[in-house]
Amino acid sequence: LHARYVLNLLHETRKHLKQLPNISHVSTCYSEEVTVCGDLHGQLDDLFLIFYKNGLPSPSKSYVFNGDFVDRGKQSLEILVILFTFLLIYPKEVHLNRGNHEDHMVNLRYGFCAELSTVLRVHGKKILKMFQNVF
Repeated sequence: LHARYVLNLLHETRKHLKQLPNISHVSTCYSEEVTVCGDLHGQLDDLFLIFYKNGLPSPSKSYVFNGDFVDRGKQSLEILVILFTFLLIYPKEVHLNRGNHEDHMVNLRYGFCAELSTVLRVHGKKILKMFQNVF
């Protein structure tokens, strides 16, 4: 995606997240299934495998992602773009919890900052700042 679209997605995600309470309550019952995922750490293949096995998020398929979306793997940016897009499309079915890897100091050490500067050379610093704001 062009940096302009990434920034637009981040702006809309931030606007949506600011409207949410600090604690999300996700209800389950026997007729509804909720998939809980954690620690993707930039491994896009893992996210694709989860979607392949459990289906894509939809009004009938809820997901809770328990943070640590970024760092270590090589495709953190792609994971965030996908998760933020699903969050905006299905705000009642997709829930994102912040993990310790959604912290700037951790991102500096474990690779997310370096990934952004490599992938988004021109606008990487601006986009990183916006990611920090969303996190």
